[in-house]
Amino acid sequence: MNALRSFEAAARHLSLTKAGLELRVTQAAVSQQVRILEDSLGVKLFRRVPRGLALTEEGEALLPAISDAFGRINQVLDRFENGRMREMLTIGAVGTFASAWLLQRLGNFGRSHPHIDVRVFANNNRVDLAGEGLDYAIRFGDGAWHGTSAERLVDALFTPMCAPAVATRLRTPADLHREVLLRSYRPGEWAQWFEAANCKQPRMTGPIFDSSVSLAHAAAQGGGVALLPVALFWYDVLRKRLACPYDTQVYLGSYWLTSLKSKPVSPAMQAFRDWLLAESTKARPRVVKPKPARARRQVLAGHPHADSRSTRGQSVR
Repeated sequence: MNALRSFEAAARHLSLTKAGLELRVTQAAVSQQVRILEDSLGVKLFRRVPRGLALTEEGEALLPAISDAFGRINQVLDRFENGRMREMLTIGAVGTFASAWLLQRLGNFGRSHPHIDVRVFANNNRVDLAGEGLDYAIRFGDGAWHGTSAERLVDALFTPMCAPAVATRLRTPADLHREVLLRSYRPGEWAQWFEAANCKQPRMTGPIFDSSVSLAHAAAQGGGVALLPVALFWYDVLRKRLACPYDTQVYLGSYWLTSLKSKPVSPAMQAFRDWLLAESTKARPRVVKPKPARARRQVLAGHPHADSRSTRGQSVR
């Protein structure tokens, strides 16, 4: 090990003197260890040049493997803390869920599981669990992905949401005909809501956004009315950035915790799963509106609990 460490330092600095300073030994000690390694392998790893050292072909071939090995050893050693090994958990999550729901709660997981380091990568719902090295992926759809197990986290019940000042002038669904309706890139979502509300859909001319987060931001700024999942933007309602002027909600899919069926479940994965499922099942307070509105029915269009049909949309949500 000393010989390999001396070679790696000398090869990185191309100097026995600098290697000795890093390893806190003399130049002669580094030279001796390098010579031991060369004798063991039966090849020369360095050659002398006017301004110091240069790697031979054999040395150039050996250095990347040695550097990678020491780097991986150091990464594992760095995970030991207070007599316990820190665990790493890698999560991929569709962008809206990550920014509007998960990140607001992730601090609670860290406080209750300080030995687990969580890495979160936002994605567009198209993920390769194995290729990207993910322990879990949180996706939007119907839960049917080949080769994966899926557990429902949050049902996406969509309803119109807007700035509180805009909500004060919305009493019936027909009032939306006078408002700017913000749209996602997926057509037909507003049509489903107007059908559920027993109201004719107006001509759609509002701006189109590529994520619900962008829609919510525009709506909160008074830019129009957005069709959004209440569960993901409930904090914005509590903070009075957004309001829900209507009771009617329409089901367009769910968010799911998915993992490869072939992947063994580590203690960190089990802890995260248990925490996330508990968080997702907590009861939400009832929607607070800026003023009383006429009672309307809630419609779970295509909801898997309502009938046997299944929504197969793989929307970016």
